[in-house]
Amino acid sequence: MAEENDQALVAQSSEVAAPAPKKVKKIIRKKRPARPQVDSSFITSEPPPQTGNIFNIWYNKWSGGDRDDKASSQTAAKGRCIVAKDSGYTKADKIPGSYFCLFFARGICPKGQDCEYLHRLPGIHDMFNPNIDCFGRDKHSDYRDDMGGVGSFMRQNRTIYVGRIHVTDDIEEVVARHFAEWGQVERIRVLNTRGVAFITYSNEANAQFAKEAMAHQSLDHSEILNVRWATADPNPMAQAREARRVEEQAAEAIRRALPEAFIAEIEGRDPEARKRRKIESSFGLDGYEAPDDVYFARGSQAVNPVGRAGYELEHEQRLMNQNGEVDGNGDRGALPAIEERKEDGGIFSSSTLAVLKTANVSAAPKKAPAASSGPLVAYDSDDDDE
Repeated sequence: MAEENDQALVAQSSEVAAPAPKKVKKIIRKKRPARPQVDSSFITSEPPPQTGNIFNIWYNKWSGGDRDDKASSQTAAKGRCIVAKDSGYTKADKIPGSYFCLFFARGICPKGQDCEYLHRLPGIHDMFNPNIDCFGRDKHSDYRDDMGGVGSFMRQNRTIYVGRIHVTDDIEEVVARHFAEWGQVERIRVLNTRGVAFITYSNEANAQFAKEAMAHQSLDHSEILNVRWATADPNPMAQAREARRVEEQAAEAIRRALPEAFIAEIEGRDPEARKRRKIESSFGLDGYEAPDDVYFARGSQAVNPVGRAGYELEHEQRLMNQNGEVDGNGDRGALPAIEERKEDGGIFSSSTLAVLKTANVSAAPKKAPAASSGPLVAYDSDDDDE
């Protein structure tokens, strides 16, 4: 009995106890509300100073006077947006498809969390109609003469022009630091001799936001920036790069719309599909593999039997119509149901071959219109009675 108790104790002590489940502490971080950037009394609707005789509502300034309106073009902005402190949730976060706050981008929105527009930076998932910008303003068919304003819906512009830059030794680093705050930057080009920079963003909405956020702002010095839309780059390499980017966007959209298994088969990432493709695309010829335009072709004349499926009846009906067979009522007779299948190793079915042998298509010569004579040779009428 003592030995049996000792063995039982040994067996019990050899068992490994199951590890206790770990308690994971879930931290829930609440989004902070957007804070008011300025006091409500700071916003006053004042018309621009009169520098001419006619007020142009398109440019929102006076015309007919001084061509260089220094009062408006060289006046510093009233505020500046600080994304790290000012961004937060508003009433617009509960409404899908809301636009961004224009006054938030300029740093002068007094509403904070009560604003009906978004107080954050645009992202890659913020998609809008091409006819409007991220602030909900309507675009126009062409740019303004000074390349300002909302922009044009005829071209997707992701590049902004920045002028009046104070040139220093580290000007590239200064421009990159200030403009990278408004979104992912794809390319920056700085012309040191002219004090001009071109900033291209990955997303068009970020370029629209940066144009409003940096208008009449300053970098590390007291300059007042002139921010406008950039014109189309005439460089052939830039045009080719833009065309390649559009093609990549279209390919990515198609890739997301199609099933994953189909994409893997087309791109050759599925080994089983690649082996099956190699066998099927040989069409019985050793060492031959049909290219994509032949293998994926569809139609009655496709080499791939899978591509001809469902097109035989349409092809034979077209041949019967060309043969000119009509029924007793003067109408073309309906084709009988084709029950024959294609012969093994042949492209056309037996009924199709029979139609091709008996087809005798003859086209009646078209009569040439009689030449008109008289003084009204070049005139005609739509009515047959005249």
